Amino acid sequence: MDIMGSRRMDRFATSVFSELAHYKRAKKREGLDLIDLSVGSPDLPPPTLMMEELKNSVLNPSQYGYTLGGIDLFHEAVAAYYESRFGVHLDPEQEVISLMGSQDGLVHLPMAFVNPEDLVIVPDPGYPAYETGAYMAGAEVYRLPLKRENRFLPDLGEIPTEVVHRAKMIYLNFPGNPVPALATREFFAELIRFAKKYEIIVVHDFAYSELIFDGKKGVSFLSVEGAKEVGVEFNSLSKSFNFAGARVAYLVGNEKIIQTFKRLKSNIDYGIFMPIQRAAARALKEGSSFLENNARIYEKRRDLLIDGLARVGWKIDKPPATMFVWAKIPEGWSSREFTYALIDQAGVIVTPGDGFGPNGEGYVRIGLVQPEEELLRAVERIERSGVLGKKTISI
Repeated sequence: MDIMGSRRMDRFATSVFSELAHYKRAKKREGLDLIDLSVGSPDLPPPTLMMEELKNSVLNPSQYGYTLGGIDLFHEAVAAYYESRFGVHLDPEQEVISLMGSQDGLVHLPMAFVNPEDLVIVPDPGYPAYETGAYMAGAEVYRLPLKRENRFLPDLGEIPTEVVHRAKMIYLNFPGNPVPALATREFFAELIRFAKKYEIIVVHDFAYSELIFDGKKGVSFLSVEGAKEVGVEFNSLSKSFNFAGARVAYLVGNEKIIQTFKRLKSNIDYGIFMPIQRAAARALKEGSSFLENNARIYEKRRDLLIDGLARVGWKIDKPPATMFVWAKIPEGWSSREFTYALIDQAGVIVTPGDGFGPNGEGYVRIGLVQPEEELLRAVERIERSGVLGKKTISI
């Protein structure tokens, strides 16, 4: 029998991330010692209070039923967290929905609002799940350039007229992945005016809201006047509380969007395991000191890596947030060539920027996801490899 995927699967060609994973496995089989700075998964544990809550809840026989749209305890904790951290008031019943990780919501949300004739605007470079969501809904995408000269904030005025009139949704991500830029309140105010004018749903991915450095604080899109009229915001415990494998996140904001999405989600899954929600609720209520300490760890790693690379000749802009460095590569290389050269000649794995969109060419993403001694070892290997000098190979 000739088994073929649907036409929809034509959109999902093998990604650079899959190619890189295959190459990593091959190099490990060859015995190459690798320092992996390509992944976006925290290497640190969640707070003890979360693990304690999980342990106690797992042993409670009453915690094993379906949770459907989420438990009140978790929704109320989300609302309290947003009130205390960002000054945003949320109705836990009408303006909050729990998710099995942000990606669950990011890729499913367009199905509830986007038709095949519509466009979805996504950042370029940007997190690939945004495009995936649009394609799963059968829509087309428009890649909105994020340029260094504009501090990686998009120029909404440059979007073509035919695009804004077909666009149904726009995804943005500040502080972002792969570009760790921060948005301003002024930019969000402009975005709200833009969304109202063209009736476009704003989807803001705020997963790195707690990994912000140098005494700065991230701006929640929902904290800007008028935001709830036009959009929603994703947030997650994966990065802020090192809880990535447990898969718990949430979407908050516009009541109609939330309630419509709840209807879709009720046809997809039966909710998150109750002990995970209970652990997440406790973290949101009691974990403020953990958040501050966690951010300081990543800030220290950032400084150590950036300063170390500068000493050996690779000067990179210091990111103000997230667990990533968005590094402009030396002249003469493509992103992919440079990535494979680092693996082969230095045993250091990063992610090529073109995997995040055409405007990612000329950059690599470096994850701050190893202890300080490993980051220092990576700097030493890069210096010894000579890849920062004249281009020596072509992939």
